[in-house]
Amino acid sequence: MSDPTLVRPLAYSPAFEYLEKNEDVTVAELSQVIADMAQTMAQHTGHAMRGVHAKSHGLLFGMLHVLPGLPEQLAQGIFAESRDLRAIMRISAPPAEELPDNVSTPRGLAIKLVGVPGERLEGSEGESTQDFLMVNGPVFGRPGPAGFLKDVKLLASTTDKAPRAKQALSALLRGTEKALETVGAASGTLKALGGHPQTHPLGETFFSQVPILFGNYMAKLSCAPVSASLTALKDKVLEDTKDPDYLRHAVQAFFSQTAAPVEWELRVQLCTDIEKMPVEDASVQWPEEESPYIAVARLVFPPQPGWTAGQATQVDERMSFNPWHGVREHRPLGAVMRARRAVYATSTAFRSQFNGCPLREPQS
Repeated sequence: MSDPTLVRPLAYSPAFEYLEKNEDVTVAELSQVIADMAQTMAQHTGHAMRGVHAKSHGLLFGMLHVLPGLPEQLAQGIFAESRDLRAIMRISAPPAEELPDNVSTPRGLAIKLVGVPGERLEGSEGESTQDFLMVNGPVFGRPGPAGFLKDVKLLASTTDKAPRAKQALSALLRGTEKALETVGAASGTLKALGGHPQTHPLGETFFSQVPILFGNYMAKLSCAPVSASLTALKDKVLEDTKDPDYLRHAVQAFFSQTAAPVEWELRVQLCTDIEKMPVEDASVQWPEEESPYIAVARLVFPPQPGWTAGQATQVDERMSFNPWHGVREHRPLGAVMRARRAVYATSTAFRSQFNGCPLREPQS
């Protein structure tokens, strides 16, 4: 189904969202576990980092161009009309610590759009940004916060412990993952624990995994490379993996050799059937044969360094990325997103207080 006018999205209803059992208790514990991880690292290093996605591999500055002539079901929210918005893209790793890159975990992508019009979500009044957070896999590992808490507790138990052992375990897990992939049985769990293939981050396609409001409808998001120089990096295994920052250096090397702007597509997958595409069970992959990902915008980045220490100070230290930074027409949906609201607020407050550096949303 390549014709977007053939997609018939389901209108949002509050009935599609409901609380998980003991959700408030689970979310409170989840917030505390992530706060403890951040505090552990802060005490060890003397500096508070993000509770998750502490290490950045790439920091890019460019523009988002909303595509003209979108059909009604796609012309929603900030995509209702063709416009250009400033964009910041951060490519990262999930752990709460800055591990050597040969502890190979999934890759994260955060997009911050600046100068976004529209009625704001509660808690982001006075701001003009819209954040979209993604990882390089189409489905969330757990249905909701209770399962998410189990995974975070496992991650917390390894935070700031035995980095050399983590590197050895990561190598073992990558071998196991490669063996599974040869028989068509890739494991998201092994990748999350350190078994992700040592591939180029700029060749990845990223997914929101959990839905947001899309104007009158509901959607998941994806960000996919479209420039030939980027698509050539899909599944490209990197060579110098002994370098502790080889992913960051790969991003810098790519941009040092790039003379023209490079582009990604921002795509949406509209919910057409609430039974097949639930809002509250984040572990269900929405079937693309029912509703494919369709482009709504282009992200264009001119030649630039790809990452610098100065940019890291500007973006990693002074900004936060949060799906609840945004407009009401793109409100996050479901229990995982509700949990993120509390968790991110706790993490951001701790980081700001410990470092004595208020985190502010860019206005321009």
